[in-house]
This record gives sequence, C-alpha cells and structure tokens, in this order.
Amino acid sequence: MNRRFSTTRETRETMIRVDLDLDGTGQAQVRTGLGFLDHLLTALVRHARFDLELACDGDLHVDDHHTAEDCALVIGSALDSALGDRRGIARFGEAHAPLDEALARAVVDLSGRPMPIIDLGLARPSIGGLSSEMVTHVLKSLAVAGRMALHVDVLRGDNDHHKAEAAFKATALALRRAVALDGSDEIPSTKGML
Repeated sequence: MNRRFSTTRETRETMIRVDLDLDGTGQAQVRTGLGFLDHLLTALVRHARFDLELACDGDLHVDDHHTAEDCALVIGSALDSALGDRRGIARFGEAHAPLDEALARAVVDLSGRPMPIIDLGLARPSIGGLSSEMVTHVLKSLAVAGRMALHVDVLRGDNDHHKAEAAFKATALALRRAVALDGSDEIPSTKGML
C-alpha cells in the first residue's frame, strides 16, 4: 500500500511544495521561513514517523498567518489524500507527551469529520517569530484539512516553547497510532466509510 502524497499549492500569498509519506522514518526537510514553525513541524514528523519535504515561499512581509495556515492546510490535505479511503487503519490515537515541566495530551479520530478542539494556554504573544495564536491555528488547520477530530490540551507547564512543542509531540504520537495499519482490510466505521 502506497501511503504517500505529493502536491503543490500556489496562491497569491504562498507557494508550497509538499511530499508526505505516512510510512516513513521521521525524516523532515522543512523550510517555511519561520524558524519556530519549522521546529514544530519537524517535531510532528519525527515523532509521527512520517517523512515530509515541505518548502514554502510566503508573504512574510505581511505577517506569519498565511504561511503558517497554508502549510498546515497542505500537510492536512496530503495526510487525507495519503490515507485514501482509510481502509485498515487504527483510526483512533491518543498520547501524552512531556517536555520538562510541560505536559500535553492529544486525542485523534480520523473520522472524516473535522473538529479541532485546541487549548494550549500560551501566554506570550510570540515564540521565535511565530505568533502564539498561530501555534493553535496550525493545529486547527491541520485537523480541518486532514478531516479529523483533534483534541489537544496542555495540562500543565510554565514555558510557552515547552508547551507548544509538547502539544505537537503529543499530536504526532496520537497520529502515529491512528494511521497505523491494523492488519484488516476494512474501513473502521459502522457506516462503512470515513
């Protein structure tokens, strides 16, 4: 089964090229122009054990919004396409991930119905050049384009960098479990489709 998808997305605000392999080894080549976003996406890929090549040229002279949102939308869409009809996947995944004093929880359902519920409790206006509101928005956009229910909570923590990174690592681990092939040839739904 080939669970890989490549695409290009070009708008007036961003030009993005992506190649995503769900059955990779955690290799990431990410270039968005936003260092902290690169860091978060690299952590996501590493711990989900996906392979990702992503290059984005965005209108960073405006702000970080279009680049961060569009990268998440393209990754989510690639994930959705790579899953195909979602036959034989575990579908559900949950995980906790600590980073020093921070602890995050993520629960995912690759249901085909997008529903992001994200509560990171970030206090700083930005982290490494990425606005804190965009950290949350990236996870929401990933869930919408990936057609998944995604619940992510930071349960405790003092350092916003640690909280954000723990949230992405927990999401990665939950996705790794949800996309895992369970040995069946069935679509994991009573409806017969996802």
